[in-house]
Amino acid sequence: MAMKGHLTTQLLQLLLLFLLVTLGGAADLRLFNGSNPCVGRVEIERNGQWMKMCFTASRAADICQHLRCGDQVGVHNAGYFGEDSRPYLMVGDVCYQSTIWDCILENLNIESTCSHPSYSGVTCSGYSQPRLVGGDNPCSGRVEIRHGETWATLCDAHFDFKAASVICNELECGRALSTPGGAHFGEGHGLIWTEELQCVGNESHLAYCPRISHVNQTCSHANDASAICSRHTGFQLVNGSTVCSGRVEIKVRDAWGTVCDSHWDLSDANVLCHQLNCGFAVSAPGGGHFGKGTGFVWTDTFHCKGTESHLDHCPVTALGASQCSHDNDASVICSGNSESLRLLSGASRCDGRVEISLHGVWGRVLDDQWDMNDASVVCRQLQCGVAEKAYNPPKSGRGTGPVGLRSVQCAGNETRLTLCNISVFETAQAGITEDVGVVCSGSRQIRLANGPGRCAGRVEIYYNGTWGTVCDDSWDLPDSNVVCNQLGCGHAIDATVSVHYGQGSGQIWLDDVNCSGNESDLWDCPSRGWDQHNCRHKEDAGVLCSEFTDLRLVSNSDCAGRLEVFYNGTWGSVCHSPMDAATRALICKHLDCGDSGILEKDFTYGIGSGPTWVDGIRCDKQHSSLWECPSDPWNQQSCNRGQETHISCEGRRRKPSQNPFAECLNSTSCTGQEKLRIMGGNRCSGRVEVWYRGSWGTVCDDFWDMADANVVCKQLGCGSAVSAPGEAAFGKGTGPIWVEKVNCRGTESSLWDCPAMPWGESNCDHKEDAAVNCSGVTETTASPATTATPRPPLTDSGRVTVPVVICIILGVLLCLLLIILVVQVQRARAQHRGATRPSDPVYEEIDYNLMGEKQILGHSEDSVTKLQYYTGDSEGGNDSGSEQEGASPGGSQVDYDNVEEPALNDDPQTPDDQEGPALPGDVPGDSYDDVREVSDPEDDPGSGQCAQEVTWAPRESDRIRDSQRDWNLHSLRNEGASGTERESPFPPPGDPGYDDVEAGIPETSI
Repeated sequence: MAMKGHLTTQLLQLLLLFLLVTLGGAADLRLFNGSNPCVGRVEIERNGQWMKMCFTASRAADICQHLRCGDQVGVHNAGYFGEDSRPYLMVGDVCYQSTIWDCILENLNIESTCSHPSYSGVTCSGYSQPRLVGGDNPCSGRVEIRHGETWATLCDAHFDFKAASVICNELECGRALSTPGGAHFGEGHGLIWTEELQCVGNESHLAYCPRISHVNQTCSHANDASAICSRHTGFQLVNGSTVCSGRVEIKVRDAWGTVCDSHWDLSDANVLCHQLNCGFAVSAPGGGHFGKGTGFVWTDTFHCKGTESHLDHCPVTALGASQCSHDNDASVICSGNSESLRLLSGASRCDGRVEISLHGVWGRVLDDQWDMNDASVVCRQLQCGVAEKAYNPPKSGRGTGPVGLRSVQCAGNETRLTLCNISVFETAQAGITEDVGVVCSGSRQIRLANGPGRCAGRVEIYYNGTWGTVCDDSWDLPDSNVVCNQLGCGHAIDATVSVHYGQGSGQIWLDDVNCSGNESDLWDCPSRGWDQHNCRHKEDAGVLCSEFTDLRLVSNSDCAGRLEVFYNGTWGSVCHSPMDAATRALICKHLDCGDSGILEKDFTYGIGSGPTWVDGIRCDKQHSSLWECPSDPWNQQSCNRGQETHISCEGRRRKPSQNPFAECLNSTSCTGQEKLRIMGGNRCSGRVEVWYRGSWGTVCDDFWDMADANVVCKQLGCGSAVSAPGEAAFGKGTGPIWVEKVNCRGTESSLWDCPAMPWGESNCDHKEDAAVNCSGVTETTASPATTATPRPPLTDSGRVTVPVVICIILGVLLCLLLIILVVQVQRARAQHRGATRPSDPVYEEIDYNLMGEKQILGHSEDSVTKLQYYTGDSEGGNDSGSEQEGASPGGSQVDYDNVEEPALNDDPQTPDDQEGPALPGDVPGDSYDDVREVSDPEDDPGSGQCAQEVTWAPRESDRIRDSQRDWNLHSLRNEGASGTERESPFPPPGDPGYDDVEAGIPETSI
């Protein structure tokens, strides 16, 4: 009975097959379950039903030719590409027909198995497998087609939007957005495809598109074709009251789904509103505000800044995301397309240059008396909070195009800018040429800079139009918790201090922050206030949040081991279900270990000890990062130890560069020239692009000059720079703008050696992309080649600036002066000890001082000149005596601080206001041993500008003589200062009669 049933089943299958083949329409073949359309199990389709085929090796070539897959490379046994319960249609060697279809019609046979010498799978050589190369994700880049074992580029003249649509669909990259030509993503190398694609646009694979051969084409790599695809195939707002409000739905491939509201915020909503031509986002309500959707709930988390033009330009994460129900569908309410104001060239939609739309045309707003009242109206109209700053942009930030308004005068309480008082007199408006800008409180942002990921780094705040840091005084976990929550990065794991993530630059916005941990924004916490601090950048605060993730292999090998992920502050294992080929390939690429990997046996690399964090990772071709792949939610016990992932990648990681900015992060084998390229022109002229964080990006033209261009030209082997154009002279780039304010000297060997703003933190637009025109001639010298040790990149926070150099020089000079001063003091003490012996020259020198006065009274011009020279009392005030005194203040003088000087009003005066004569007692005695002779500058090298300081401590018995001597010294000073000649009938006794010995008593000593 069982045999009868079996025969009946076979008979029915044979009858069905006969009907399908004889009565159906044209049959089709496919290769199923292979890595591409030209590799896989052979199946035949009739009337929508696919059946497996079992064939002999001689028929493999027919199959490859029919599929336009070139020649047969190999055949495979049943089960090589998987098995199922369907029977096989047998095609034997007895068939001598010209096509395989005739063989099928003549030899109808069904078997449950396919065994040797028959085969069920085939590999063909000629599959036209496409890829996109050089873009910032797998869904954009230069079009390349596999040609045997090599890749060939495609001429842009033979490539259109229909062919791009097929490629985007085949790569699971959504719909085609554009097809830029002219080697938009860089020139390729090697072969150029010689066929023109004539796709309809609905083909599932490029291999199915008809082609026309162009053997004598003149296309070069300067005309390489490119394609930019959307990773999502559609966006819409559903169930809202207008077309610009509703539940957010996204189409992935052919399936529509909603977005979970757990990480959907106003920045993401603003990008979608702009993308749908619906103005800006007014709000982003969650909780199924516009009703529950159906179908999938996508757990993708968008990390938009708010200024992107398309949601596909925002970073996305999905790994470990929690499951979400339709009760939490995200929604958007947009302002609508009636928007009449916008702010451009800012870091958000709430700061920048003001433009107004009048009669459907966007125009500039010009005003040379723009103030806070005017700015308040703009911020209110845009629903951006209160105005924080009103300014006129610099020349480089001015707009172009028509002018909408001039000379606006607002009271500050208007609801729209057009309600303000606007000058209508053309004569008054003609001279007003200043664009206007505003910074609203809604522009405030926070970010983590210079860290290993989005959720770890130095805390920086965008305030008043400028990024600045936060001081680490009193910085703790509650403060860090507010930052992590504000960024959607979970909770704080660590509150880092003392520039753990490097020194910042610019302003230090906040200090002594004291959060409770429940605030929604960091600036809501108590602090000293904006820009009130006592810190330097060596005290910049940082944060490590729980959502920071990293990946590693645990073993003694770089590219094989037990896979672990860092999450919530702890390393844990990754489970191996399902861990298909696409997922393994992305893991190996992430680890810089090649493009594929195989799973090893359990416990090959030991047993993990931490959590088993995540399971069910499912990556597709559209994903550019492991973090974008969906998976099961994070769980400390996602699987048992026997299900931990042990993987071996095909590549071998090389030692990382010592320069973090000079390495190709996903390909450390990059050379200096491979990290830098010229686009949009030829090899030595075009837009400058650099490789950083695994993707190509442009350079902003702020501060871009010939010195910067020279470094680029030399690094590329293109000689010297001819010009350094900016403003996207060779077309606007795509993707990130990696660096701005490059400030090369021109002698650096690499662009990464030049000072610049921190990489990855540019606020520029692609209309400011920098470019170069190089001479194309490489200059060489006869000196032997040397290998320079790579230097770390110098940024604003780390380079040696001119003030630092000046401080170093002044410090060295100060040390030298201190050394000289010490030597002078030692010599002064030595001479002081030598001068303590009683000697006649001391007595004669003091007599000489009085003699000098006598000669002045006697109109001795020579003595007056010499006295003025050493007392600094020359008439011009700038002669050599004055210069010497100013050059060494405090030098060459006697210290009289301990001498009791009589008041000037008590000085004896003559009836004619002449100074009194020297008293008879004004003769130095033995008590003047402590006063020594001041050496002549020409004879004593220790005198002159740096003469020794002499101290004198008079005894009580000498006070009468002290006062008398001081009286004469004051008289001498007064006479030298006044320049008048006075006579005295009382010349000082003991005049030796020589005037070639000068007194060294400067004016400042008395």
